[in-house]
Amino acid sequence: MSKIFKRTKILATIGPATSSEEKVNDLIMAGVNGCRLNFSHGDSETREKQIAWVRKAAKNKGRSVAMIQDLQGPKIRLGLVKNNHYDIKEGDEIILDANITEHKSGNVLPVQYNLAPKVKVGEPIYMFDGKVRTHVTEIVSETAIKVVAENDGFVMNNKGLNLPDTDFGGDILTPKDLADIAWGASRDFDYVALSFIQCADDIHNLREILRQHDSTAKIIAKIETKKAVESDKNLEEIVKASDAIMVARGDMAVEAGAEIVPIVQRKLVKMCREHAKICIVATQTMGSMVDNPEPTRAEVSDVANAVIQGADVVMLSDETANGKYPLETVKAMKKVILYAQNNSEMQPIPHDPESENRDYDAISAAAARLAEGLKADAIICQSASGATARAMAAQRPNLPIITVTSNERVANQLALAYANSAFVRPYSVNFGIELAKELKESGYLQTSERRKNLKVVLVSGDRDVAGTDTIKVRSI
Repeated sequence: MSKIFKRTKILATIGPATSSEEKVNDLIMAGVNGCRLNFSHGDSETREKQIAWVRKAAKNKGRSVAMIQDLQGPKIRLGLVKNNHYDIKEGDEIILDANITEHKSGNVLPVQYNLAPKVKVGEPIYMFDGKVRTHVTEIVSETAIKVVAENDGFVMNNKGLNLPDTDFGGDILTPKDLADIAWGASRDFDYVALSFIQCADDIHNLREILRQHDSTAKIIAKIETKKAVESDKNLEEIVKASDAIMVARGDMAVEAGAEIVPIVQRKLVKMCREHAKICIVATQTMGSMVDNPEPTRAEVSDVANAVIQGADVVMLSDETANGKYPLETVKAMKKVILYAQNNSEMQPIPHDPESENRDYDAISAAAARLAEGLKADAIICQSASGATARAMAAQRPNLPIITVTSNERVANQLALAYANSAFVRPYSVNFGIELAKELKESGYLQTSERRKNLKVVLVSGDRDVAGTDTIKVRSI
């Protein structure tokens, strides 16, 4: 079973290229574990349909799939540019004004966010994914700033701006984001992804807003700003405050430098394992497959390295949202994941007796080592909140983790956790044996060639006592 069970999960973005019931179903049947809706684009009516398609496909497949609402955040963009093209020469002075929406003539360009109260003279502003580099020379008015270009280039409609040195002072949720959160809270989202996080307080603020909307969605912190990665202490505080981390390598490369991205990725995977948080590696994982039916060797290595490092999830963006070969991309990614996981060893994380999760850590570490020592076919755990399952996933065992929960939301959230497959079942003292028999009969779990019976390690706790305290071995 472990040879064909995909332990690192696939998160796919739904967009124009996959916005139909048939295509969404195909993605999930091909191995997608979570679907992301990018709230920088699209409309509510389309999103309602996409959510319904995902849930129907998951039901058809008979397993849980996570739905992610990815907020736009302060992704600062230009407005409309005359003829959709504005040439810039080194030394040109440009006015960026939030008080206009369309460029008609001259050097005054519209910007969709008021930068005047936020920026300081001398701070850099990068346009069009860093293709045009500028710096602030003057605060012109309450809504406008002046920048000077440092190189030749051009900009187009709605192209993004990056401000790596600007402190937004916790003001990273825009009015659009707040409206999207309110809309999403009454829909079927399992996670909310927050863009351009700078510190842990940004997470705490979003969590309080979600609580006010009675939302049980978990929070994904997108790591993409220079301020977020400026110190390991700040990075770890963000990890601890979040439920999951997305290594958003595109904007991170523009804001903080492409050379830091591989090191930050490695740090974040390690931190997430230590704190039992989900880690998603994103951006251009198979970017060439937007236009080509095969990945490059570099992309194969990139995905394989994410698997070897221990990432819970690898994410597809344009590849499935706008690409010509979305289904082929998922199949290629799954193939790379399976080969990498089956031909590399994951090192266990050292147990920290001072950890706030020390009980979960100790029990999950013991269960994982026991299962591997016994050459068990699966670990089956009972988890009301998902904490036990996530702690087990942090150990990165080389066999399936089957989680039983009575909460459908928890099951969907665990769809992104390493090696986890969650099943919604009512509480039962014989939870593991019953489910193992069911999964064996269906062919989902298969015994090793050496024996007829399944050997499973059961991890559970007393329902009346908080926490996990029992490990059993059963032959079924």
